[in-house]
Amino acid sequence: MSHTYTLSDFDFELPESLIAQHPAAERSASHLLDGRSAIFADRIFKDLPTLLQAGDLLVFNDTQVVKARLFGQKHTGGKLELLVERVLTGNEVVAHMKVSKKPPAGTVLYMAGGLRNGGFTATLLGRWPTEDGPLFRFKFSDEPHTLMQQHGHMPLPPYIERHQNTADAQHETEADKAEDERRYQTVFAKHPGAAAAPTAALHFDEGVLQGLEAQGVSRASVTLHVGAGTFQPVKTEDLSEHRMHSEWYNIPPETIQAIADCRARGGRVVAVGTTSVRTLESWAQSGLTSGDTQIFITPGFEFKVVDVLITNFHLPKSTLLMLVSAFAGFEHMHALYRHAIAHQYRFFSYGDAMLLEKTTASRTA
Repeated sequence: MSHTYTLSDFDFELPESLIAQHPAAERSASHLLDGRSAIFADRIFKDLPTLLQAGDLLVFNDTQVVKARLFGQKHTGGKLELLVERVLTGNEVVAHMKVSKKPPAGTVLYMAGGLRNGGFTATLLGRWPTEDGPLFRFKFSDEPHTLMQQHGHMPLPPYIERHQNTADAQHETEADKAEDERRYQTVFAKHPGAAAAPTAALHFDEGVLQGLEAQGVSRASVTLHVGAGTFQPVKTEDLSEHRMHSEWYNIPPETIQAIADCRARGGRVVAVGTTSVRTLESWAQSGLTSGDTQIFITPGFEFKVVDVLITNFHLPKSTLLMLVSAFAGFEHMHALYRHAIAHQYRFFSYGDAMLLEKTTASRTA
């Protein structure tokens, strides 16, 4: 008889001191908790090549984080902040808007000082994706990617403190700004569009990639543009009532071929991060190699593609914690988190990683 999980099942106490505010000195110097069996092993991430097998296939998310945080003001002088989630056609974008009073459709916002001061304008067109949707659609006065590169700031998660919640947010220190622009991005980021990094992939550097190649481990890529919704905690105790955020993904033909080749040689598909899992399992579920996904993976889910998972430690009550619990087993995951807290692992985006194997219960026949 299957257990029905509620939101409270995915809550846990985390000492604030374990929330990583900065990355490890070197990408591959992070800790790696090998949780593939009931006996946990504390490793360093650069050990990863020795933990995988020749014939395995690593699947990375090659999305690129854009400088999606933009600051501006209304004509009244009231300050506001936009966090771009998606770039549409015709210089239009979809974004979160943080402002004291929401302006009506048609309002022109003066971003980065406005046109007269070298900035740009953003005209509010309405809500998105529906009239009562949670996001807003804007038309920028120029090409959005260019404007974000010129005027934007890295969209760090809310738990990383860089003046995130103050009026002084755009005045981060130059040292923090340089570090975040370099380290809150994977070394293989390729396709611009993410409002958050695929954080499990942040641990990979050239040394680890070369070690994997020498071990006979293959590589392939998918793209999922991670949205800021990934940080939103679930608020309904009944998980079936949760409305999942939407993210765009794409799986190229060469990756589909690489997965088929991996299966043929008896190798394992190793997903780097929950975003790669969401992409691969969305494809398995829908048959679509590209499109929007709102896949919500909770215990009881049958994984059809992914065999092994590399992932960071996730927020309490988050959809990502539910996903890894579905993958590795609910009790096993709780035990891993207790071990990580007791051994002072670093949590969340700039934190440490763990290596997991699919639990027998989540395997398809």
